[in-house]
Amino acid sequence: MTTRAITLLCLALVACDPNRTVPERNAYVPQAVAPLECVPNLDGKIEASEVRTAFGVPVRYLVNPAGTRRPVDLAGVTDSAGRRVWQLSTDYADDQIATLSASTLEGKWYRSSFPTGQFVAALDLAGSIEGVYLNDGATLFLLGYASAQESPAVGKTLVVYSSPIATFRFPLEAGAQWVSASEVRNATVRGLPYAGRDTYQQRVDASGTLELPDVSFTQALRVRTTLSIEPAVGVPLVRRQVGFVFECFGEVARAVSLDNETADDFTQTSELRRLGF
Repeated sequence: MTTRAITLLCLALVACDPNRTVPERNAYVPQAVAPLECVPNLDGKIEASEVRTAFGVPVRYLVNPAGTRRPVDLAGVTDSAGRRVWQLSTDYADDQIATLSASTLEGKWYRSSFPTGQFVAALDLAGSIEGVYLNDGATLFLLGYASAQESPAVGKTLVVYSSPIATFRFPLEAGAQWVSASEVRNATVRGLPYAGRDTYQQRVDASGTLELPDVSFTQALRVRTTLSIEPAVGVPLVRRQVGFVFECFGEVARAVSLDNETADDFTQTSELRRLGF
């Protein structure tokens, strides 16, 4: 018998050994998946619990380049089923990406000016001006705003509202409306002393399907905001804004008018931001 044959015979004998123990394997256990903190229920309204602040989570928006305008249809159309649809899905070749995120006031140079502030979010796409917010479960308040840096090249900004501005009153649903006004005293804007009065008129006037370039939202709420700025020195300014808000996502699109626009459904925007990639 050859060496190769002996080897094969030994292997065969080992394989057939009736005393050989075969280990039992455990069934595969998949990794636990944490449940989502918020799941849209599409009930036509947005509760405070459906607009939670996620600290440090980047949100990407498609935006028109600074200084340009975008055409926009804010009125929308009615489809064959009688539902309102807003088409903001045009893919513009020169769109840019703005990435924004919320944060706490920890380490902010202006923290002591907003002792009740809970979180900070950029007011402009460049992230140079930050709004300070408080959510008490019934209302989302804007307490004021400040420059992200204490001494930027354009000058420091620090505005503390004498009365918090109600940006959202919960639940958000079609038909809701409110007005908030606040005096601004002993403020600083771009390094210069500032005083004035800001008035925000807001209403939720419709719900429907919002079509964006990368995603669609079937029950978005349209929120109209008219901001009237009355400085102690200078010319008053009116700026209109139409935002689209969806459960668990917050604001997913925004159109900002040109200064002193008079039409609710303005057709030219100074800023058009849309959730996207």
